[in-house]
Amino acid sequence: MRTELVSRPGDPDRPDEDFVSVGLPACGQGGSVVVLDGVTPPPDGGGCLHSVPWFTARLGGALTELTVSAPDVPLAEALSLAIARTAAAHAETCDLSHPRTPQATVALARWSAEAVEYLVLSDAVLLLAAPDGAVTPVLDDRLARLPRGLLRSAAYVDGSLRNREGGFFTAAADPAVAARAVTGSVPRAGVAALAALSDGAARWTETFREGDWTDLFALVRARGVEALVERVRELERADGADGSARVFLGTAKTHDDATAVYVEL
Repeated sequence: MRTELVSRPGDPDRPDEDFVSVGLPACGQGGSVVVLDGVTPPPDGGGCLHSVPWFTARLGGALTELTVSAPDVPLAEALSLAIARTAAAHAETCDLSHPRTPQATVALARWSAEAVEYLVLSDAVLLLAAPDGAVTPVLDDRLARLPRGLLRSAAYVDGSLRNREGGFFTAAADPAVAARAVTGSVPRAGVAALAALSDGAARWTETFREGDWTDLFALVRARGVEALVERVRELERADGADGSARVFLGTAKTHDDATAVYVEL
């Protein structure tokens, strides 16, 4: 088995709000991948005393433990349990009902000798590569399907589109949101390798159109996840560098936290 991961902050002066882990059980069979992309809070802190890195570390740690130690618990149930555990850690000090309470997008994969299970919530990305090289993306496209004008509206900024019908869903304080995730499983023999990405790393395909998901996977397989993130950084720096309007990023922040993990099974 080959595993490789990278997580690089968008701003070196700010902590990385992403989380990534690869969990391998002591028995040596199976394993799991967890990628979380923390949502940057509003200036008022979103009603919480804790930072987004605190939240993603808590939630990611719980997910890593649950996906490895409880292999018979479905991934959606593991996410629900992890959200509940994390919420309980700060329910007495923070307003968890605030629409911008700390939250994260999620990509999970867990494999055994029989199957590869997956879960994606919001705009994280999971890629499954078959032995013949065919790459299947697992995506939750609810955020991408929202009208662009709505994404620039006050409803998006203040969080009122989050975790509600007609909007999109993230892992925040309500365990019930786990039922909204995209989930499934495929036979283990049909997956030779997999990759999970935060949207900062997925910019290679989604923002800069350097290639499709198969091309991205080929880059990671050949050159590694560091090469993917470094190319994204080059593209971010080049967009509008001559003083002209930015073609790809528009009003988006120049650099986002970028996380990628690759596993050959």
